[in-house]
Amino acid sequence: MNISFKLLLAFVVIAGSLVCPLLAAADSPRGPRNIVLMIGDDHGRDAGCYGHPVIKTPGMDRLAREGTRFTNAFAAVSSCSPSRSTLYTGTYNHANGMYGLAHAVHNFHSFPKMESVATALVRAGYRTAVLGKLHVGPEKVYPFEQLPCPGGPRNVIRMAEEAGKFMADVGEKPFMLVVGFTDSHRDGKGFAHHTTYPGVNEVRYDPARVVVPPFLPDTPAVRAELAEYCQSVSRLDQGVGAVLDAIAKAGRKNDTLVIYLSDNGMPFPGAKTTLYDPGIHLPLLVSCPTQSVRGGVCNAMVGWVDVAPTILDWAGVEQPESMAGRSFLGILDQENPAGWDRVFASHTFHEVTMYYPVRMVRTRRYKYLLNLAHQLEFPIAADLYNSRTWQNVLDRGQTRLGCRTVEAFLRRPREELYDLQADPDETRNLAGDPAHAETLAELRRQLRDWQQRTNDPWLIKYEHE
Repeated sequence: MNISFKLLLAFVVIAGSLVCPLLAAADSPRGPRNIVLMIGDDHGRDAGCYGHPVIKTPGMDRLAREGTRFTNAFAAVSSCSPSRSTLYTGTYNHANGMYGLAHAVHNFHSFPKMESVATALVRAGYRTAVLGKLHVGPEKVYPFEQLPCPGGPRNVIRMAEEAGKFMADVGEKPFMLVVGFTDSHRDGKGFAHHTTYPGVNEVRYDPARVVVPPFLPDTPAVRAELAEYCQSVSRLDQGVGAVLDAIAKAGRKNDTLVIYLSDNGMPFPGAKTTLYDPGIHLPLLVSCPTQSVRGGVCNAMVGWVDVAPTILDWAGVEQPESMAGRSFLGILDQENPAGWDRVFASHTFHEVTMYYPVRMVRTRRYKYLLNLAHQLEFPIAADLYNSRTWQNVLDRGQTRLGCRTVEAFLRRPREELYDLQADPDETRNLAGDPAHAETLAELRRQLRDWQQRTNDPWLIKYEHE
C-alpha cells in the first residue's frame, strides 16, 4: 500500500468518524424526549385514514400522514378504566387490579404495589400531567398532575390551548402529557350536542348517509344515533388537530413522541364492553421524531399493554419487570414486521354490577373467547342500555341485533372460536366443529399459558369447574 493511498484511507476514516455522529445527531431529537398521548373515549376505527367513507377527520388523517398508521391495534379490554390501566401499567387489568370502572360506587383501583409509566418517568425526572380524563387510581400508582380543563374535556380547542401552556411552562424538563378527551362518549342526553363550544365547528351528518356497521340493525333510531356519534368524533378530531398545532407552536415537534388511540370501541351494543373486534380493534396513530418513513402503515398486531413500554423506550427509561408488553418503537418504519401476530385480552367488569369475565386470544386468522361465567346473561352498560338503539330493540321486540340474534348476544356459550378470514363478523362459532378441534386445542393452550404467565386470579376456574 503506497503512502498516498494510506493517507487517503486515513482521511476517509477520520472524516467518517466526524460525520457519522453529526448525522446521528440530526436524526435525534433536540432536547428532552417528550411524550404526548391523546386518548379518544369510545372511539372505534371511524376515521378517514381508516377508510371511513363519510366521517371527516382531518386531524387524525394529518397525524397518519406525519407518522405511522397501525392497522391491527387492539385494546386489552373494552372498558374505560380497565383499558386505561393497561395503557399506563403495561399489564392486563386482571394483573393490575383495575377490574372495572374507577369512579363512584364502582370504585375499582389498581393494586398499590403496581408501577405505571408515570411512576417510572417521575423517578427519571419527568413531569407527568393529564389534561381532561384520567379515570384510574390510586394516585400513588398514577402520579399525574391534573391540569385545569376550562369548559370540560369536550371543549377541545380550550384543551389544546392548555396543552400549549403546559408545554411552554415546563421549560427544558422532559414531560409526558396525556390529553384525555371525553368525545365520543355518550352523556345523559346523547353525545353532548346540546352545548356549543367556542372555536369548535359543528360537523353534522345526515342519518341517511351514515355507515351502519354489521353488528347493528339498520333502523332510523340507529342511524340517528350514528349521525350524532360521527359528529362527536369530528369534534374529537378537531381536538387532535389543535393539539398537533400546539406541539408545533411550542417548538416541540422535533423532540416529542405523539400517540393517538382510543380506550375502547364505539358506544353501541356489540362493540363497547365486548371482546368482539368492534370493541377492541381500534385506531393507533404514532408519530416519532426519529422515524424515517412518514405516512406509512404497520400491520403488526400490537396491544395496549405495549404502549407503556414504547413510551419508556422513547424516554430511555428502563421497563419495569411487571410490564407484560413490549415496545413497538422499533417497527414504526416496517410494514410487516415478524413476530407480531397475536394479542390477548381480559374483561371482568365494566360497572360493578356487570360481572362477566372473558379471556381472549386473537391471531391473524382465529379468535378464541373463554366466557368464564357463561351461565349469566351478558350485562349491558347503563349508557348503552338507555340508548335509543337498545331501547328500540326492546320496544320493537326485535330478535336480531344486526348480524347476530339478540339471544346470541345475551346468552353465550363457554367457548367461542371464530375464523376471522371466513367470518369477520364473528357469528359462526366453530368451537364444536370437529374440523377445528386442533385449532381449538392450540388456542386453549395458548390462553391458559398466558393466564399463568400473567397470574390471572381466574385460573381457579379450571380447578373448580
